[in-house]
Amino acid sequence: MLTAPDYPSVEDAYLALLDLATHHPEHRISARGNDAQETIGVSFRLTDPRQRLPYLVARKANPVFQFAEALWYLAGRRDLEMIGYYAPSMRANSADGFTLGGSAYGHTLFNPAPGDTLSPFDRVLELLRTETDSKRGYLPVHHAAELAVPDNPDMACLAGLHLLARSGKLHMVCQMRANDLDCGLLSDVFSFTMIQEYAAVQLGLDLGTYTHVIGSAHVNDANAERVKRVLDEADRRDRPQHFPFPPMPADTTRSTIEQLLLHEHLLRENHIRYSADGIRALGLAPYWQQVLLLFEVYRQIRHEKLDRAGRDVLDALDPGLRWLVAHRWESCAPDEVTR
Repeated sequence: MLTAPDYPSVEDAYLALLDLATHHPEHRISARGNDAQETIGVSFRLTDPRQRLPYLVARKANPVFQFAEALWYLAGRRDLEMIGYYAPSMRANSADGFTLGGSAYGHTLFNPAPGDTLSPFDRVLELLRTETDSKRGYLPVHHAAELAVPDNPDMACLAGLHLLARSGKLHMVCQMRANDLDCGLLSDVFSFTMIQEYAAVQLGLDLGTYTHVIGSAHVNDANAERVKRVLDEADRRDRPQHFPFPPMPADTTRSTIEQLLLHEHLLRENHIRYSADGIRALGLAPYWQQVLLLFEVYRQIRHEKLDRAGRDVLDALDPGLRWLVAHRWESCAPDEVTR
């Protein structure tokens, strides 16, 4: 097979890559003090990019962070004020303590380049609207200038995204210079497929396939025990958990993202408390209401005890998000959750 192997969900691809890097590595590396098992030149294709969340107890995926990071990218931001709230460990990658550099992919994609009036993302959308079967819809992210920064703490792992409109569908190929398969892969695929679907909505196209290509696919020794638990869980279970992920609303625009982030800011700063009914009354599509429900759950986890009053927010989550939250944070788990 010369094309990337197909998988129905990111969970299936994730498990296959962990197995490859754990049991059939090509190299032992120690880059910047991180000992790891590595395989060079790995790729996979998701036939349904909406199935972008893994449902594995041992992995404890964090849907709050994943939505926050995707929105942070879509808004073209690079500040630590927002993303550092959901992932404090990212602060270590900042050179100035306030912003991120290469890993702020959205800042590169969604802001005009010097001397331009449109962002690279908008330029590519213009191209795809006017040029049938274009091959030029490529969005570079990694900059050569990053190599000139001594001891760069935050060099972009993403080389670029390639958007290809074919037969009424928008396909995307993502090229990574490197991917930590246990930590970075899941959040990267989540965010990049969200960007792909957002682009498809703007173009009025159906969602096509998503292909992920990695130069250095590796698992750090520091995460080897968790990887073993994940693979053991996958081997033991009779059948995987499955929660279909809904399509992004067709009326999603940049103003939708701005509205979501306005409410996100109020919740992050603990300026407001939302009930499930309060979120429903905001006028957002049910798809985006789920994101604000997640942010409200996290606000309660961070700022107050998740009490009975907060249970209406948990109960309003879609089953898949409810499952992930319950297995990520014990305070959110109902008595009937099986561990």
